[in-house]
Amino acid sequence: MSESLGSAVPLSTTEPRLTTTQRVLPLRHPGRWIASAIVLVVVAQIVHGLATNPFFQWDRFQYWFLRPTILDGLLITLEVTLYSAALGLLGGILLALARLSRSPVLRAVSWVYIWLFRSVPLIVVLLFLYNFSALYKTLSLGVPFGPAFLTFDESRLATDMVVAVVGLSLNEAAYAAEVVRGGILSVDQGQHEAASALGLPKGYQFTRIVFPQALRSITPNYVNQLIGLIKGTSLVFYVSLLDLFGSVQSMGSTYPGDIVPLLLVATAWYLILTSVVSVIQFYVERYYSRGALRSLPPTPLQKVRTGLRDLRARVRKEAAI
Repeated sequence: MSESLGSAVPLSTTEPRLTTTQRVLPLRHPGRWIASAIVLVVVAQIVHGLATNPFFQWDRFQYWFLRPTILDGLLITLEVTLYSAALGLLGGILLALARLSRSPVLRAVSWVYIWLFRSVPLIVVLLFLYNFSALYKTLSLGVPFGPAFLTFDESRLATDMVVAVVGLSLNEAAYAAEVVRGGILSVDQGQHEAASALGLPKGYQFTRIVFPQALRSITPNYVNQLIGLIKGTSLVFYVSLLDLFGSVQSMGSTYPGDIVPLLLVATAWYLILTSVVSVIQFYVERYYSRGALRSLPPTPLQKVRTGLRDLRARVRKEAAI
């Protein structure tokens, strides 16, 4: 053989190369386009039905949407929601800490409370509190089975607003407790061990190390609870408190021909409230995701700017070709 085994044989480069006039075409997805077209047709049909059906009476909807009686009920809904959310979250944190406590008494009492209020329907709790004065005419503070130091009339304290807030707060605390407990348990155990190794006080460990990290898990779950609370305020109508739904019900009884537009008014306001809560949720989650993500998720405005920039770049590229 005349050729050595170590000599390199040059390979012929006959593979085609891309020139500047050739483009790489993206993969086509006809199924995706067909599904999108079907969805757009269905959405267009729904919108057309809502806009053209005279049964919805959109002129009456416009009349009732900003009426003072509706806005007064909306204000009561906001007040009940804010008070109940704050008290429910505070009670949930205390119940969660009790569930995680080393004290068997605290764990047992917390577990029974959560089990009880998650088992009883909210409307039953509200009706029971509304008729609480029939069971106990007066309430007192003092030594159990001993003398009372302070006695007061329960009917003077239990106004319709107080009954609604207390009932919703008691119910909300039971669910919030499990949300908070799940968030605390989601924090890596090494964080607890590192904080204990530094000799930090328990309160400082919880407020500065554990709870801020737990909020990343607590926030989305508790916002779901908050949205449920907003809708749950419609039940306070049954304890004689005219919130948004109660105002709509009252006006519907007075104007029976406007029941449908009034229900649409309530629906629109509930959609607005839950949408505002969802926007706040996004920014709270974005704030507490610092340090956990390489880059923060873009805001809606940033997404719009990026989309417009990409669209302009694509148009310039198409024009150049």
